[in-house]
Amino acid sequence: MPIHRIAIGTPGEASKPDALRAAVAEFFSTLIFVFAGQGSGMAFSKLTDDGSTTPAGLVAAALAHGFGLFVAVAVGANISGGHVNPAVTFGAFVGGNITLLRGILYWIAQLLGSVAACLLLKFSTGGLETSAFSLSSGVSAWNAVVFEIVMTFGLVYTVYATAIDPRKGNLGTIAPIAIGLIVGANILAGGAFDGASMNPAVSFGPALVSWSWANHWVYWVGPLIGAAIAGIVYDNIFIDGTHEQLPTTDY
Repeated sequence: MPIHRIAIGTPGEASKPDALRAAVAEFFSTLIFVFAGQGSGMAFSKLTDDGSTTPAGLVAAALAHGFGLFVAVAVGANISGGHVNPAVTFGAFVGGNITLLRGILYWIAQLLGSVAACLLLKFSTGGLETSAFSLSSGVSAWNAVVFEIVMTFGLVYTVYATAIDPRKGNLGTIAPIAIGLIVGANILAGGAFDGASMNPAVSFGPALVSWSWANHWVYWVGPLIGAAIAGIVYDNIFIDGTHEQLPTTDY
């Protein structure tokens, strides 16, 4: 991995207006995404009187998350890059496309956005529970870690190919759609096993508000490993030596 591309950033970076605007954009984008995704699950539970998950419920979750992420990425793309996910931010950091300090600022904003969305959902639904991610029967924690690694790899690889690669050209215009589609597809694949998070912020908000931390580490370890692998693979194999840093207005 080309260590020289990784940057820590300057101490004053977090107080710069563009960094603060980017963090605020990440907060609202994550709030929009989590409100739609988590809200769809709560609506399904209400309609089925807390019944067991069905294939239709899985499809509904995939659509809600896919559409929600498409919008969340699109509205934040020109301000923060539309990460909406600590794993995406970490993958960008590994490839040298965001500094560590700005990445931490993004992480804080993303986690707060998720918590805010879950608190709003709990209040607006009259106190319904914001269910934390959990493992299905017969699925071990390490099974779920592998699931999360593979699914997040696919997500961050897609982000690199459509949004970060300096040679993306007009492909960048479909980045929000492609990112939303891969998340929806991965939910169809992994949702029945571990909920298919791919996003530590998405898991953190419901866990905090419901105070349910069982196997929560899975939804950090898996996505961060998958994101790091995707960043290393794409940056080293597909972005050549003429790699150019993205403008700070994008990442």
